[in-house]
Amino acid sequence: MARAAPAFAALGDRTRLRLVARLAAEGPLSITRLTAGTDVTRQAVSKHLRVLAGAGLARSVPQGRERLWQLRPEPLDEVRRSLDLISRRWDESLDRLKAALEGKGSVT
Repeated sequence: MARAAPAFAALGDRTRLRLVARLAAEGPLSITRLTAGTDVTRQAVSKHLRVLAGAGLARSVPQGRERLWQLRPEPLDEVRRSLDLISRRWDESLDRLKAALEGKGSVT
């Protein structure tokens, strides 16, 4: 789970989460496209993209005079595995609690 921590931290911001969702849905996009129709400045989007890149979630590739930003899915796979593990552990804890309350075991 420690490997997923930077991605969780980066995804904890609403703007960055929206950028990830757009990149996932639309594929590689320029900063111009990412800011179109929003109230977020190009500077702010650039800053958020650098945070996502630092967490390994996005990268930029040159395309002519622009740079396109694209999602890197591998860190998201690690996030999903971490959430699955947490979910399984939570379910196991609830099962132990239920068994204890029903007199079938102990809560540990």
